[in-house]
Amino acid sequence: MSNERRIRVIMAALLVTSTVVFAQSGLPNPYRPVKGLADGGGPFIPGGEWASRPAGPPASVYMDADGESLWAVIRCDETSPAPVASGGRFGIDCLGPDNKIKNIDTIFKFDPKGKVVKSFGRGMFIWPHGLHVDREGNLWVTDGASAQAVDMAAKAGVRAGHQAFKFSPDGKLLMTLGEAGVAGNDPSHFTSPSAVAVAANGDIFVADGHEVNGNNRVVKFTKDGKFIKAWGKTGYAPGEFRSMHGIAIDSRGRVFIADRGNNRIQLFDQEGKHLSTWTQFGTPSGIAFDDKDQIYVADSESDGVNNPGWEQGIRIGDLRTGFVTAFILDPGGDPRTQTGSGAEFVAVDKHGSIFAGEPRPHVLQKYVKVR
Repeated sequence: MSNERRIRVIMAALLVTSTVVFAQSGLPNPYRPVKGLADGGGPFIPGGEWASRPAGPPASVYMDADGESLWAVIRCDETSPAPVASGGRFGIDCLGPDNKIKNIDTIFKFDPKGKVVKSFGRGMFIWPHGLHVDREGNLWVTDGASAQAVDMAAKAGVRAGHQAFKFSPDGKLLMTLGEAGVAGNDPSHFTSPSAVAVAANGDIFVADGHEVNGNNRVVKFTKDGKFIKAWGKTGYAPGEFRSMHGIAIDSRGRVFIADRGNNRIQLFDQEGKHLSTWTQFGTPSGIAFDDKDQIYVADSESDGVNNPGWEQGIRIGDLRTGFVTAFILDPGGDPRTQTGSGAEFVAVDKHGSIFAGEPRPHVLQKYVKVR
């Protein structure tokens, strides 16, 4: 091979390599974070954070039935972002030093300008986790507290955890699934349930398994709370899970599971038949959809330790093809360490704005599309 031809071959190889790198890291980000407006300052005076929220870690977020107001779980007033295993209180946020539940609201409704207009849920949760708003505007919230956290509360005489609750929009308790403080894997018990999704016909789907080695199953109920079936177990194969962090149902009725411990999303029909596995959205924590057939996936865990080659942020894709089309990089993440920074939960309003709950950084973020 002549020197001239060798150079052409090397240059072609470099071009292909650079194209691949760009394809992986050069996804567009048409969104920018926004802050609220200073009171009385007018539209050109920047204000503080978007929401006038109480102290504490924002977790799950979900749009109200009006498409503009936002519901959010805020885990009491805890300030430590360090997990219990490292000496902090992340994971037992709503337990006080006496291990009794704090008398603090945990479920908040924000108007489109970020002002709290309603709150409830005090004294009920050790670690409120999943939040879902059904078509009738009712709220579903899980207590994803670990067995360790439930035991800590029990020693203080408190029975809580391992449950899912249904509330009216005014905060009236309408239904309870699971038994307070009692773990299990039968039709009437959960172990650290992560999230709830409600189908168009009212059937209830509970992602039962925040813990990597927990139940790791989907439990299906009628709209009246009667057990129908369950599927899944701990593992790596299709239909098996490791830390089910979120669940959502798209307009086609497909059930999406954020199989976080396996760095993938699994898709099922509503009878539990495995349809597909998507690995292109990183390490999924939360999943949301809009009315334009787009999927939004919050990844707070990808780094060089948990998921090498991936970064934390929000990935946006096409529900029809599964292709990722945009990426909002988490500026707080460090790919060299396990920061757990960024959004774990995501919601999208009718205007296309994105809301993100970031528990460890204590941020309730809003992004608007600018191009």
